[in-house]
Amino acid sequence: MRIVPMMIFCVLALGCSSKSDTARNVLPAPQGAKPEAAAQVEKGNALYVSQDFAGAEQAFRQAILVDAGLAEAHYNLALSLDRTGRKDDAKKHYIEAANLAPGNKVIWDSPPLRQQTGGLNYEVDKKSFLDPSKRGY
Repeated sequence: MRIVPMMIFCVLALGCSSKSDTARNVLPAPQGAKPEAAAQVEKGNALYVSQDFAGAEQAFRQAILVDAGLAEAHYNLALSLDRTGRKDDAKKHYIEAANLAPGNKVIWDSPPLRQQTGGLNYEVDKKSFLDPSKRGY
């Protein structure tokens, strides 16, 4: 009988830890990144985890100024913009992150990116305007 209340307590305690869920959303800078950019990403990640999304946005923008090719900074910036309701700006950075990191499954398989772009199979069956069957020759 004592086990059931203890199990319920553990499930509730684990379910209420939103900070660890938030921490898993942001990506660290990869090894070999410019130190100044990596430091800004780390700072942005800490601000994001503390739910200071505006501060995180600024740090990720600084990282991008130092290294515009840092996919993780674009992705983290997109997450921050998404959290502040700026979906159109976020979409640009989700796509930029995906373009910069074609093999990064975390970026490509992330729910925010799939939600923003329609996923990798978005309108795959839709006829293209370049479809030769529509040209009449």
